Amino acid sequence: MADKSRVVFSRGSWPEARRIAGVLRSETLGGGLLIGAAAVALVAANIGGGAWYAALRDTTVGPSALHLDLSLGTWAADGLLAVFFFVVGLELKREFVAGDLRDPARAALPIAAAVGGMVAPALIFVLLNLRTGDGALNGWAIPTATDIAFALAVLAVIAHHLPTALRTFLLTLAVVDDLLAVTVIAIFYTADLQPLYLLAAAVPLGVFALLVQRRVRAVWLLVPLALACWWLVHESGVHATVAGVLLGFTVPVLRSHAAGGPDAGPGLAEHFEHLVRPLSAGFCVPVFAFFAAGVTIGGLDGLVESLSDPVALGIVAGLVLGKPIGILGTTWAMSRFTRASLDPGLRWVDVLGVSVLAGIGFTVSLLVGDLAYGAGSERDDHVKVAILTASLLAAALAGVLLGLRERAYRLLHEAEQVDADGDGVPDVYQRPTPGDDA
Repeated sequence: MADKSRVVFSRGSWPEARRIAGVLRSETLGGGLLIGAAAVALVAANIGGGAWYAALRDTTVGPSALHLDLSLGTWAADGLLAVFFFVVGLELKREFVAGDLRDPARAALPIAAAVGGMVAPALIFVLLNLRTGDGALNGWAIPTATDIAFALAVLAVIAHHLPTALRTFLLTLAVVDDLLAVTVIAIFYTADLQPLYLLAAAVPLGVFALLVQRRVRAVWLLVPLALACWWLVHESGVHATVAGVLLGFTVPVLRSHAAGGPDAGPGLAEHFEHLVRPLSAGFCVPVFAFFAAGVTIGGLDGLVESLSDPVALGIVAGLVLGKPIGILGTTWAMSRFTRASLDPGLRWVDVLGVSVLAGIGFTVSLLVGDLAYGAGSERDDHVKVAILTASLLAAALAGVLLGLRERAYRLLHEAEQVDADGDGVPDVYQRPTPGDDA
């Protein structure tokens, strides 16, 4: 039997695989809505001049006394995406407290791959824009994000039998990627920090944490506290989505801390995730995509003009080339350093395919683009064209790579469904398999 300590990309445990499958179903549906919303936005922005679309996006609503007289586009970016990042916070805490990634050896690979998948695109972008000037380097973080919903929607079409190990890796990679992205936003895209507001945000955040630790589920208590925290973070100058992640981190994962382990059962994190994830994937992210993806392309000439901008070239190269270079390179380096080998059912071309798929950087890339260059600017339009182009290229290339292995994936998928003893747990999760620490 293979040495477990020297195998990467195992399928993990059955409870975790079952939970991941549920998450992926929700995200896949959300990804379809996301793509549809982006397509509608593109049509709306390019048919008849797109005047009505721009007017809708720029319509201002909200109380000016609270500095919340924001455009609908800004509400989508600052408000709705905070819900998305709340789910990210819940997911991250769940993974590292009670998931398979509570084992540091197993967590190391997706964390390292996520870091590599952010560093390489950023370096490529910077190298291509060193002499561009005019604040071009502000967008270095744009090509560092992975949009898991978009990626899974593509997977549903091109390789819906992708093995559990690769799906789990992609999901975990994207979640860690999101955490790194919101950290980058908080540190590098905070122009005018107001420390007093940030300190004040700790009050509702602390009360929220105290209540959820005591297993309080009362919406009438928790939602006002979450909104107060969001508003204070918004007023502090830090992007308001950071509040979503912080609130998510406070929610307990286990039913009882005294039980000490995943066998304690689900806590409030799973309860909130079941409630909020459909709202995030089915409404918040698609609405953001509708307001963020609408860019007037101007036909073939406009497309060529946009992609001639060095900033746009840096984004395309960063997502399409940088992502697979960073993720695959880091994964290969870790396997060489630890003398590990792939799970017997997988090949390095599978890792390459998933790495290319991670180059779909839609939602968070659009958000960072707005922060880097200002929503509605000419360069912002070039950024949106570049993100859309890169995401489509990454989807197409991943489709080719993963499609070539679809027959092998189908066989692996069928093997993972066999339950000869009828106990409800597939047999592959009941016998010793290599790679439990991968």
